[in-house]
Amino acid sequence: VNGIEIYSMKIDSKVTSRFARNVITSQAVNRGNVHKEVFFDVELPKTAFITNFSMTIDGVTYPGTIKEKEVAKKQYEKAVSKGQTAGLVKASGRKTEKFSVSVNIEAASKVTFELTYEELLKRQFGKYEMFIKVKPKQLVKDFEIEVNIFEPQGITELEAEGTFITNDLQNIIKKTFSDKKGHISFKPTLDQQRTCANCSQSVLDGDFTVRYDVKRTTPDNLQIVNGYFVHFFAPTNLPKLPKNVIFVIDISGSMSGRGIEQTREALLKILDDIKEDDFFNFILFGSEVHTWKETLIKATPENLDEAKKFVRGIDTKGMTNLYGGIMRGIDMLNAAHEGNLVPKRSASIIIMLTDGQPNVGISNIQDIQVHVKKAMEGKFPLYNLGFGYGVDYSFLEKMALENKGLARRIYPDSDAALQLQGFYDEVSNPMLTDVELNYPENEISDLTKNSFKHFYDGSEIVVAGRFVDNNQNSLTVDVRGEGANDALSYTTQQDAEQTAKAFQEQEYIFGDYIERLWAYLTIEQLLEKRIAATGEEKENFTAEALDLSLKYKFVTPLTSMVVTKPEDYGNQDGIANKPIEGIDIFTIFLYLRSQFFFFFCLVAAAPQLSYLYRAHPTWYTSVDGDPHFIISVPQKEDAICFNINENPGAVLNLINDPVTGITVNGELIGDKRANSGAKIQNTYFGKLGIANKHLHLKLTVTPEKITIQNGNEKTGFTWLDSVTLQQEGLTLTINRKKNLVLSMGSGASFVIVLHQVWKKHPLHQDFLGLYILESDKLSEQTHGLLGQFFHPIDFTILEIHPGSDPKKPDATMIVKNNELTVTRGWQKDYRRGPKHGIDVPCWFVHNNGAGLIDGVHTDYIVSSLF
Repeated sequence: VNGIEIYSMKIDSKVTSRFARNVITSQAVNRGNVHKEVFFDVELPKTAFITNFSMTIDGVTYPGTIKEKEVAKKQYEKAVSKGQTAGLVKASGRKTEKFSVSVNIEAASKVTFELTYEELLKRQFGKYEMFIKVKPKQLVKDFEIEVNIFEPQGITELEAEGTFITNDLQNIIKKTFSDKKGHISFKPTLDQQRTCANCSQSVLDGDFTVRYDVKRTTPDNLQIVNGYFVHFFAPTNLPKLPKNVIFVIDISGSMSGRGIEQTREALLKILDDIKEDDFFNFILFGSEVHTWKETLIKATPENLDEAKKFVRGIDTKGMTNLYGGIMRGIDMLNAAHEGNLVPKRSASIIIMLTDGQPNVGISNIQDIQVHVKKAMEGKFPLYNLGFGYGVDYSFLEKMALENKGLARRIYPDSDAALQLQGFYDEVSNPMLTDVELNYPENEISDLTKNSFKHFYDGSEIVVAGRFVDNNQNSLTVDVRGEGANDALSYTTQQDAEQTAKAFQEQEYIFGDYIERLWAYLTIEQLLEKRIAATGEEKENFTAEALDLSLKYKFVTPLTSMVVTKPEDYGNQDGIANKPIEGIDIFTIFLYLRSQFFFFFCLVAAAPQLSYLYRAHPTWYTSVDGDPHFIISVPQKEDAICFNINENPGAVLNLINDPVTGITVNGELIGDKRANSGAKIQNTYFGKLGIANKHLHLKLTVTPEKITIQNGNEKTGFTWLDSVTLQQEGLTLTINRKKNLVLSMGSGASFVIVLHQVWKKHPLHQDFLGLYILESDKLSEQTHGLLGQFFHPIDFTILEIHPGSDPKKPDATMIVKNNELTVTRGWQKDYRRGPKHGIDVPCWFVHNNGAGLIDGVHTDYIVSSLF
């Protein structure tokens, strides 16, 4: 591709006792006659930590070094201060993170990239799963995936599949396993990689997944190596515990449409799976809180039929009284236990689904966390499911972790119902409660988590630790838990000799794997504890996790990898970070902008857009140019655009939020004289009015001046000023002759870009562009030409075909139950400044956004700016 040939790509995976080390090696040569840029893109699982990276150019190796994030950041800032931009970026998808690096090499030069990452494979539904993303983007002469698995307990089943595997390719997957060893290889020839006989496109594009399980003659397995131990606990053939489950469901207005439909669909399937011994109930919260029944009821066939009727009738209404909903659920479970309405030997859980942020009742998230923790008292786990991108994910995660549960993001795609159902399936079969694995305190230090509220069927509990005496070679463990009929209690023993016997095939083992497994698990759990901790406790968790990350060379959220490159051909050093789920990307980038440098973190960017995100923030929605509306749809890694063609002088309502009191209106201007040959005249925004009625603030912006009205007081500035103004409820920064950044109250922030043309231009005049940041801080009732798109929007593209312009294909878009003909086009994005427009690819909706916007465009015409 473009003169760069990838002639070899090898993915080598070694798994020892569930701990996987993956090495990806890619070799490329520049077949061109001038120097060219070579890209190395890898998607790796979010659960993995990168441990090593290097590139070798013509025999010279440039290694990646792992440093504390602050140290790496300073090194990066130094590069930026010299006017350099870095060449390495991390992005995040649903299950994966993207590692990307590029380097310029001269003609005929060769480069070898090598990336290593490690992870502990988790057991779910009775199998361990390892996921490898395959996407070489061209035919590769020597392509190979090789997986070697070594399990001292013995392997009972081994399977491998790929989303891209055709019937022809199925036979190329070679799979063998016997006793403790498993081997998988996949080595397609050049012709087998082609999408068709003479095609140059590669069929290798998708997920390659390996699943296996181990023999379980005893409920657990202990392994001791070099002063460390790991304890795997997964008893089988236990009777199932009855469960008591309360579903707390957000029915606020923003859940309307596809969101609530998918929720209903998932709940109906879940009701099919609930066992007759289980107890359950539904609590719905909008502005008010409603319950299906006053107490938990048994899952009899009659009650399940009645529940299905109730679920089919669930509809959306009001705002988000999250506190009221969750507290009603906790009170109901507590009352059921106190009143003996549910079996004494049973497992209780709360599953909450929300797509927004609390804005009715108690809406301060710290207050909610305190009340919830106090009410739950660690008696049962809380599972928080965040639907879409409007949630405060870190709040949901912290609250779940504080209450022995976990948080999960549900992506607002066509399979959202399956995601909801899949999560329920993970927790639907509790086998034990209050599991404790106790080790002799005087023999063990640095123990990972060893008490667990529930053990679910098909999963596995893993505990690791370090011996006080490095030479100790035996261990006794007391295991306790509460089962369906009685308590589980036994003692298990192991010594290093027994482990050594099981590990005779040394070629399969990377030596310090148990020590690294212990470090991985400890870091993972310290990072989780850090989320829920505050003050000195948080600092201690952070310091401990950082020390281990640096010692064992893991790229974690506390460390970064600095990649040094050769200095010729404009190469600059790069930096890689570990993204954190749920940190809102727009907030991060706004914060970074105020620091006047750009530092890599997660972006939800389409591959072809990656250049755009290297040094610039992502802002969510914008209107700029000849009312060119750009709607970013991060979950689709895409954008939608539309124009509004109206007469100069018309005022359009862009944003209207009745809850925060913020409105934004824009007045159109035209060219200095009409273009007689054009059917549609150019129009732009010549005046913007931003108001917050709760704070009695009005801001008027034109290409000449900026006016702030606070009650009866007026303050004026021009675009020649460079100022930062802070007063109650308002922060305004004017960057001379470029743009202004405004935030009002706790609502969203706005960037207005000034476009100036040559004063004597015969046709055009100065105009404004508007970009919105942190749109999630506006309420779910926000509307307007732009505001309606602050809620997640889903669309499907079908039947891409040639359009009237050979460079711009047409397609059918399904959006809001409408079928529209759209065109692939480009819109200018001026976030860098008025002189630095970047082309953004998007699907263009014709006819003033008809079928995409609610109603018709004339509904948004208002009489005045305020």
